[in-house]
Amino acid sequence: MAEPGFVERVRRVVAAVPPGQVVTYGEVAEEVGSPGAARAVGNVMARSDGLPWWRVVTGTGRLVPGHQAEQARRLRAEGVTVRNGRVVGFGA
Repeated sequence: MAEPGFVERVRRVVAAVPPGQVVTYGEVAEEVGSPGAARAVGNVMARSDGLPWWRVVTGTGRLVPGHQAEQARRLRAEGVTVRNGRVVGFGA
């Protein structure tokens, strides 16, 4: 289980991602001062209601396994182009 301070920092960073933008789990980890803790960020996201989880993708722009359809729907509603389970133009 992640430390409470880590959890709160992750929640703050993810909550601040504006509509129509995406970040990676790794970017969130770096932003909260824990580079290399992308998986821990994912664990926080899995247990956190109310966060815009759909704006967080893998380092290659792939959507969350098991929730791809819902994540794609929400991202498209915000103007993000998604194709084949990936954000188009990610990292370009």
